[in-house]
Amino acid sequence: MRVLVIEDDRKVASFIQTGLEQEGYAVDLLHDGAPAGDQAHAIDYDAAVLDLMLPGRSGFQVLRDIRARKASLPVLILTAKGALEERVAGLDAGADDYMTKPFALAELSARLRALLRRGAPRESVLRVADLEMDTIRRKVRRAGAAIDLKPKEYALLEILMRNADRPLTKALIIEHVWDIHFDSISNVVEVHINSLRNKIDKGFDLPLIHTVRGVGYVLTDTPA
Repeated sequence: MRVLVIEDDRKVASFIQTGLEQEGYAVDLLHDGAPAGDQAHAIDYDAAVLDLMLPGRSGFQVLRDIRARKASLPVLILTAKGALEERVAGLDAGADDYMTKPFALAELSARLRALLRRGAPRESVLRVADLEMDTIRRKVRRAGAAIDLKPKEYALLEILMRNADRPLTKALIIEHVWDIHFDSISNVVEVHINSLRNKIDKGFDLPLIHTVRGVGYVLTDTPA
């Protein structure tokens, strides 16, 4: 999952980024409202976290721009403005949720998960052959045995399972699992694929993760 965080307080933005990345999200940061609408439109984000008091353009202006060009993008306002009329104004302007500072990262993460569940018709339990992922509890099992995954391994497996039987390019994987500043020359995708194979396929007669030469990777229960 890829999230855009638009927050001018760099310490707060970094705190959010670190916390969400530990849960497997790819997080891009903007500290100015001016480019936010264009970036939200140009990149395939799953959700946005938006402050209202921004340099360049206000959060309300950014929100109107997002709604005009990308109406379905879930937007969570996170701001110090907590008066009732301000919360009502934010929701009426098109925000999907509204949180006030100070905030708990656990609650922010839970609200994002709720928005993502509502934002698109996504299955909460993904299955390919005997591999199962519970996206609400963030649990993975194969043949009934629990598999312990690191956050990026989980995020990588989720995008593979949501696109089962569809080959995914390395560029697409990087776009959704790592952030915008990621070095695409790095072999980190290959490293994580190998780690997943050791955890998902090792010891099983039917491998599920396959390399598609010249394309990328695919998760499928159809033998090559």
